[in-house]
Amino acid sequence: MKQLGILDAAFINLERGNTPQHIASLGIYDPSTAPGGKVRFKQVIATFERRLDNQPLFRTRLVQVPGGLDRPYWVKDERFDVEFHLRHIALPSPGDWRQLCIQVARLHSRPLDMSKPLWEAYIIEGLDRIPGLPRGSFAVMIKIHHSLVDGMGGNSIAALIHDLVPSPDHAASPEPLPRLVDITPGMAELLSRATVNGIKNVAGVVSGAASNSLKLARYAAGVVKGDYPGLDMQAPKTRFNAPVSPHRVFTAAEFKLQDFKAIKDAAGVKLNDVALAVVGGALQRYLEQCGEAPDAALSAAIPINMRARRASSEDHNQVGSVFTCLHTDIADPAAQLQAIHHSSLDAQKAGSVSPLVDMLKLAGVFTPALTRPVANFWARNHLSSYLPLNVSTVVSNVAGPDQPLYCAGARLMDYYGLGVLTPGMGIFHMVFSYCGKVTVSVLADRAMLPDPERYRDCLEEAYQALAVAVVPATKRQSAPRRQKKPARRRV
Repeated sequence: MKQLGILDAAFINLERGNTPQHIASLGIYDPSTAPGGKVRFKQVIATFERRLDNQPLFRTRLVQVPGGLDRPYWVKDERFDVEFHLRHIALPSPGDWRQLCIQVARLHSRPLDMSKPLWEAYIIEGLDRIPGLPRGSFAVMIKIHHSLVDGMGGNSIAALIHDLVPSPDHAASPEPLPRLVDITPGMAELLSRATVNGIKNVAGVVSGAASNSLKLARYAAGVVKGDYPGLDMQAPKTRFNAPVSPHRVFTAAEFKLQDFKAIKDAAGVKLNDVALAVVGGALQRYLEQCGEAPDAALSAAIPINMRARRASSEDHNQVGSVFTCLHTDIADPAAQLQAIHHSSLDAQKAGSVSPLVDMLKLAGVFTPALTRPVANFWARNHLSSYLPLNVSTVVSNVAGPDQPLYCAGARLMDYYGLGVLTPGMGIFHMVFSYCGKVTVSVLADRAMLPDPERYRDCLEEAYQALAVAVVPATKRQSAPRRQKKPARRRV
């Protein structure tokens, strides 16, 4: 039995029907590399079972403390059945890229069963109408609750089911971790633990509040004196800052990593700056086409890995957020990229000293009995719309492996990531690099982004404009990959 950490518990407390707190990955696979050139569903099940021997956490379920008097616990699910978590489906006709995006969005919209281990996977067949994919290709979508893994640990999702070779030597695999042997605690034990933890938590909250107040005061004084840059959280409100519905859309654009690096090298910036410039350019283009482009610049929240910034802990989530300006009020893409680069450096500097980097912890530091009613009241009354501070989107950038990965012998060709939406924040971008490719995945509220194909166009156009403005014509390699995009159809 293991109690959830503060940030892990925050994602449980924030779980609501309109804003479920799970993240997801979508991988597309070529079965021709598997033994016999074909992968059966039972082979995928066997792969999950083998890999889960080294991931006991995925065999645990959540146990709440009676009355919400303490953070919940992970305990072994004695009835764990891997086949309950694996579902085998096929795309409806015509089975093209658009249909895959619709299916993924529908699956991501559904909350997880909170009484079971908090993950599920879908093996999706019927992709033969997606141009550029080998015949027989299939997809695997994995949904995992954010309390189990943070975005910066997204590579652990990829590691969950993948091998480095098509036919791994099972005999040479690492020894399985010890089996979980604990049993579900009774009410008396949970309440007893809650009493002890309550005393510790009160002392911790008082001490933490005093410490954070002092840090905030020092940071504010530093901003006034010019020692620290301010946080860019004053973007104008757009259609993406409205109350979030339970419905989602998904789309993605794919680029060559070498093309992103060419822009990075030519401009003397970082890869993350290039990604932010593409996202900022796409947002501005889309809002212009809707007749809603603001005069002021948009901004972004950027998750950062806190593992390298503080002492290690056993919490699954060790992530914070910094905020940076996207400078969408600058028309020249090259100048915009340079401005983003400098703002990103300022954001990183501010994040190293500002206590606001950990503000998500507020949803987990108090007991669920206090936090959940406040979170529900906040979302129900759309209080985010009254905040003076604001961000336009979340952009998470994860560097994946540069060598091929395999699931049940099938080679992973493309990998996409889906994040979470929160009240008042209706669009999320995940940038993931894998094996020479960069994917920019978009999860959004369906009412806010009713035409995701148009937004995909905006991503590609923003990239192209940036490449033309920054990279000399003689060094440009290629345009973005568009083979997965079918002809437009009305529904």
